[in-house]
Amino acid sequence: MDSTLKQQLRTDLTASMKARDTLTTGTLRMAITAVANEEVAGKEAKELFDADVLRVLQREVKKRTESAEIYAGAGRPELAEQERAEIEVLTRYLPQPLTDDELAAVIADAVADVQGDAAERPTMKQMGLVIKAANARAAGRADGGAVAAAVKVALG
Repeated sequence: MDSTLKQQLRTDLTASMKARDTLTTGTLRMAITAVANEEVAGKEAKELFDADVLRVLQREVKKRTESAEIYAGAGRPELAEQERAEIEVLTRYLPQPLTDDELAAVIADAVADVQGDAAERPTMKQMGLVIKAANARAAGRADGGAVAAAVKVALG
């Protein structure tokens, strides 16, 4: 069974090639290549499903964000703008990020999950467990660093 997101990337690549949209074509080729590389990474090849493809796309967006910051800091605004344009193309395929209120609700639920039947609230020692639970609930809709920072505030 092929990932529907992966198939959507291929379909959109064909459409962008026909429309002679070089930015979208190049970005989608890169994304499809990153997905293919992820499929063959490791000891044996594996089929990626939508959640796996989303993780690959999120990683590519993060790389471009970091590159854009570096280019901007180095006085190369044209390269930074190119990276930002690629980010815009890739974010079309990502789910809407959580708002601050939604993230707070996810973290509150994660704290409640970790607390479970225990009488007391989780402490900083259980921060890793809370982060893991919150990331599972956020399902790729929140940056891991933002989740960790919010959990630290909630537990602190």
